[in-house]
Amino acid sequence: MAKPGEIEHKWYVVDATDISLGRLSSVVASILRGKYKPTFTPNVDTGDNVIVINASKLKLTGKKASDKIYYRHSQHPGGLKHEVAGDLLANNPARLVEYSVKKMLPTKNTLGHQQFLKLHVYAGEDHSHAAQKPEVLDITNLI
Repeated sequence: MAKPGEIEHKWYVVDATDISLGRLSSVVASILRGKYKPTFTPNVDTGDNVIVINASKLKLTGKKASDKIYYRHSQHPGGLKHEVAGDLLANNPARLVEYSVKKMLPTKNTLGHQQFLKLHVYAGEDHSHAAQKPEVLDITNLI
């Protein structure tokens, strides 16, 4: 059983160029949760920080660019809003990756929110986390 004070959180950089959204999201969610570590404990945040770069270059397979719709509601009458995945990839690719990864984490508790805050997504190659000395993680071998 891992204790919160004994866990060391590493930083990883993942390049999303030409990787499908679902495969990228499942690997990133597993790293954020820490499921690959031998000290994985479901009720403790054992995961690592992940930086996703080149989110604008990921690919959507099949008809997802035109058929997949993300809904949100403002909790007011008539407040249902939607975005198509292809438009979201063109306008804000970081939000597309965040939506996908967030649904793969525990959503109804504070642990899932704490794990989600360790995700940093950038549409281009530049990121502001060079001081943390992140390791480059090639996820094509993990898929």
